[in-house]
Amino acid sequence: MKNYAQWMADSIIARKTNLVDHWGYEYGLTLDGIARVWQKTGEKKYFDFIVETMDHFIQEDGTINGYQLEEYNIDHLNNGKILITLYKETGNERYKQALLLLRQQIETHPRTSEGAFWHKQIYPHQIWLDGLYMGAAFYAAYIKEFGDLIEFNDVSTQFIIAEKNLKDKKTGLLYHAWDEAKEQIWADKKTGLSPQFWGRAMGWYVMALVDTLKNFPDNNKDRGTLVSIFNKCMQALLKVQDQASHVWYQILDAGERKGNYLEASGSAMIVYALLKGVRNGYLPGSLKETAKQAYQGLVDEFILETKEGLINLNKICYVAGLGGKDKRDGTFAYYISEPIISNEPKGLGPFLLASAENEIL
Repeated sequence: MKNYAQWMADSIIARKTNLVDHWGYEYGLTLDGIARVWQKTGEKKYFDFIVETMDHFIQEDGTINGYQLEEYNIDHLNNGKILITLYKETGNERYKQALLLLRQQIETHPRTSEGAFWHKQIYPHQIWLDGLYMGAAFYAAYIKEFGDLIEFNDVSTQFIIAEKNLKDKKTGLLYHAWDEAKEQIWADKKTGLSPQFWGRAMGWYVMALVDTLKNFPDNNKDRGTLVSIFNKCMQALLKVQDQASHVWYQILDAGERKGNYLEASGSAMIVYALLKGVRNGYLPGSLKETAKQAYQGLVDEFILETKEGLINLNKICYVAGLGGKDKRDGTFAYYISEPIISNEPKGLGPFLLASAENEIL
């Protein structure tokens, strides 16, 4: 099989993909993928691309263009992971100062009554699965490099509370979001849950679990619980995997429903978690062939070569959220109505990560 990680990284650079529009979590996600290519090849052009992109945001004093701590937006923590990579490689203090600023947000970020981070200040009392990847996974990576081991208990709490409140007992899948106050237009008045199982939401959650486990201490009391949650999530996802293509639908459990489609970003996230989970022994080794088959499905279903010799990643849901000024109601019709595009960073990053994992495996 071709080296799709490097091919995609080269395509992103050749296309001059815009990763500096705003302090966006999806840009850090894509750079994390390119960092894997740099680490594997040692080619300086990949590292230079990461530096050039992040230096658009990080000022000499470590302040961050476009970042406001007081917004309490959990999405804004994700780019801290690529800053850790840059700081470890360069020792440049401004990256460390930027990291300290992001870490500071965790101290005062508002939480639910059980201690889980709100998704954003503007989305009060809400846990979204996306937020576990943005907040908890960064938190764990930060603790591993600079923090105190006791803080890992707070990280595991985030996953445990999310699973407790968002998991569907019947399918084992997790809903996109939960409103503790049960006030949002999308929230069930009895349970507070959003109505659908969105592929990318569960993708964020299983990516967060597999990345956090890599940083999590072996002797922490909650490690076994996180491994168990991860295995149950993957088992539930494999039950709704499309048997013909080996990838996943936009709405996970409604493959036959009119308008539903095989979606690239959520599929790439799930494949990445599957491959990395098998490689690191969090998932049973018997899933190795399943993981490799799912990766092949990702390439077959979503990747096309252009006449210029680059590759495109197709069928990416551009965006999907809940509530807000657009009053997004979380219905099937809503998730299917969002634009479907190519080469969007929320898909590119996970595809890079999945490809790098596949090559190692």
